[in-house]
Amino acid sequence: MNTSSRTLNTGVILMMAIAVCATVANLYYNQPLLPLMGFTIGIDKDNLGLIPFASQIGYAAAILLISPLGDVMRRKTLIALLSISLTLSLFGIYFSTTLWMLVLATFFVGISANITQQIIPFAASLSSAENKGKVISTIMMGLTLGILLSRTVSGTIAEIFDWKTVYLFAACLSIVIGVLLFIVLPNPKPSAKMNYPSLIISMFTLVKKQPLLREAAITGALWFAAFNALWATLALHVSNEPFSYNVQQAGLFGFIGMAGIVGAKMSGRLVNKMGAKLLISISLVLVLLGFVVMAIWGNSLCGLVIGILLLDIGVFGAQIPNQVRILSIDPQAQSRINAVYMLFYYLGASFGSAVGVKIMAESGWLGLTTMGIILALSALIFHQFKNRKPLTVKS
Repeated sequence: MNTSSRTLNTGVILMMAIAVCATVANLYYNQPLLPLMGFTIGIDKDNLGLIPFASQIGYAAAILLISPLGDVMRRKTLIALLSISLTLSLFGIYFSTTLWMLVLATFFVGISANITQQIIPFAASLSSAENKGKVISTIMMGLTLGILLSRTVSGTIAEIFDWKTVYLFAACLSIVIGVLLFIVLPNPKPSAKMNYPSLIISMFTLVKKQPLLREAAITGALWFAAFNALWATLALHVSNEPFSYNVQQAGLFGFIGMAGIVGAKMSGRLVNKMGAKLLISISLVLVLLGFVVMAIWGNSLCGLVIGILLLDIGVFGAQIPNQVRILSIDPQAQSRINAVYMLFYYLGASFGSAVGVKIMAESGWLGLTTMGIILALSALIFHQFKNRKPLTVKS
C-alpha cells in the first residue's frame, strides 16, 4: 500500500475541502458589506476598495513568503500556526473602529488564509497521478463554495445582526476548523531540504525555467482580476437603481455563483479526456460571454443571473485544468510551484478588486463590465498564443 492510499482517504479529503471552504470565505465576507462598513465607520466611498484590496494583497504576500515553507517543514505544523493567526486577525476586524485598523486586520486575515495554499499542494502530494484531477477538483469545490457562499453568509448575518457579527462568527469557526485539521491531517516529512533564502530564490528560478508555469500564472491572473472586479462591485451595483437591494439580498447572488461548482466538477472529470488547453479555452469563452451579457443586460435581474452563471462556470472550469497541469511539473516543488501560480492569481485579484471599485465609482456598471471584457479577452488571446505549440516542462 503506497503512502497516498494510507493517508488520503475520503474523510481526510472531505475535511480538507471543508477547511478550504471555511478559510477562503474570510477573504470575501467583506464584499457585500462594503456599504455598511463605510456607513458605520465613516469611510469615504472612494476608499472602500482598500478593504478587499488589503485581504487580497495580504493573501498574495503570504503566497510569496509563507507558501514555499510547505516544501521544507511539516505542513500540519504550519497550518496549525496559521489557524491561530487567522483567529486573532478575525477578532481584530471585529474590534476595528477606524479604516486603518480595519485595513490592517484585513491584511493579516489575508496572510493567515494561506492555510488554503498549504492544503492544495498537500492534497496533490498525497494523491496518485490518476486521481490528482479528482482530488484537486474536490478541494477546489470547497474553495468555490467558500468564495461564493461567503457573500450570502455575510450578507444574511449582517442583515439580522450587524456586519461585525460576521467576523465574530468567522473567528469561532476558525477555532473549530483549526482543531479538526490538527486531529485529522497526516504528518509526513517535508519533501525538500534548503534554507529560507534559497527556498524563496528557487521560486524565481522556477518562473525562469518553466514556460508552462509562466503561461498558466499570467492567464490565471487575468481571469481572476476580471472575476474579482465583478464580485467586489456587485453589491454596489445592486444597491442602486433599478434594484435597490439590501445587504442580505445582495449576498444572495452568491447562490447563483454556486454554478462554479458545476464548472469545477466537470473540469475534474474532463481534464484527462479533453486536455487542459482546450478546456481552459472553452472556459475563458464562457467568462467573456458572461461579461458581454452583463454589459448589455446588467440592469435587469435576468441579465445579471445569466452573466454570473457564465462567469462562475467559466472561471472555476478553467481553474482545475490550470492547476492540474502546474502541479504535475515537479513533485518535489509543488508548494513553490503552487505559490508562484497563486501569487500571480491573487495579485490579479487585488488589482481587479481595487481598480474595479474605482472604475465603478467613476464610470459606472458599463465601465466595470468593459474592464471585465478586456481582461477576459486578454486571457483568452494570451492562452491561445502561448499554446500554439506545446509548452514543455523542463527538468
